[in-house]
Amino acid sequence: MNVSNKMGVYVQVPFCQTKCTYCNFHTGVFSRSLYAPYVEAVCREIRERRAMHGARVDTVYVGGGTPSLLEPADLARILAAIRERSGAEWEEATLEADPETITAEKASAWRSAGVNRISMGVQSFDDTELRAAGRMHRREDVYRAIGFLRGAGFDNVSMDLIAGLAHQTQQSWKRSVDELIALRPEHVSVYLLEVDEGSRLGKEILKGGQRYNAAEVPSDDEMADFYERACETLARAGYEHYEISNWALPARSSKHNLKYWRREAYLGFGAGAHSFNGAKRWSNLHDPAAYTAAIRSGGAAIEQEEAVTRAQALDEEFFLGLRELAGIDLARIEREYGASMDARVTKLIGSGLLERDGDRIRLNAERLTISNEAFVELMG
Repeated sequence: MNVSNKMGVYVQVPFCQTKCTYCNFHTGVFSRSLYAPYVEAVCREIRERRAMHGARVDTVYVGGGTPSLLEPADLARILAAIRERSGAEWEEATLEADPETITAEKASAWRSAGVNRISMGVQSFDDTELRAAGRMHRREDVYRAIGFLRGAGFDNVSMDLIAGLAHQTQQSWKRSVDELIALRPEHVSVYLLEVDEGSRLGKEILKGGQRYNAAEVPSDDEMADFYERACETLARAGYEHYEISNWALPARSSKHNLKYWRREAYLGFGAGAHSFNGAKRWSNLHDPAAYTAAIRSGGAAIEQEEAVTRAQALDEEFFLGLRELAGIDLARIEREYGASMDARVTKLIGSGLLERDGDRIRLNAERLTISNEAFVELMG
């Protein structure tokens, strides 16, 4: 584990207005009557978690789901609980928000509550693609939302795009990337569509069906081409490609997400939230009603807990650390774990998947779309 005396806090808000066709997360559409008791449970979990007492929390990330569905006052209560228990003023507090949920009033209230970064789920600037994916917003909502955020004083906004949505073409992808850059968000994430059997779209693709526009999903080669074109376009626009799926303007990398890739400590609160302290990983009950009931009864909400063995930690150093394009310090890893990785690394350098610069190794920037091959080889 990379040594740091600071901690990240993640809060999971699993509520959505609708379930996107490609989504495989533990989120869903729930009655609004569950929102208030859920928020109270999260606040109670924060207050009662001993590890939070006096912790030096420098990043907060409220994700989901669609946490921007919460009333601003409820979000403020959660942030106040974190501030109260840790006694710290964070450097970065991110809220995930869908474009159609953002209003001028909400944006102002979020700023007042202590949020200083917004991660907006744009996914596409093409309405046909958005409809096929089951998204609630449309292109014009993105433009309206960024106006509200800038008007409220947000100077750190991230926007997401998905390469591989149904009906996506070279032309529509180029338009989406160009429109995003024109809005000049400080941070950009580009994800390849994952065909996962846990999603409705994934199940349909795997069985060769037609529902959810499955037949209109681009091929793997087309998705890889979309990704590579985005890499080129974002680089020309001044964005630094610092992680496989993430780009940022200078000094605008996601401080919170860097903790995950660097194996730094973070505490998760809410249904399905994960935590890591260097020695173990654990996660909460995924069902929000079950989670809320467990916290209200004074019991534990932990669903799964696992000690991280030395071998697992070594594996994580590679498959998490190599996600950063700056790479990892091989000498540090070999020194800390007493293991020589020369044979595996040399093989991957020879195959063109890895590059070496002194003690640092990194993924070959031209082979990022097949990075999983390198991870499998290193874990072998």
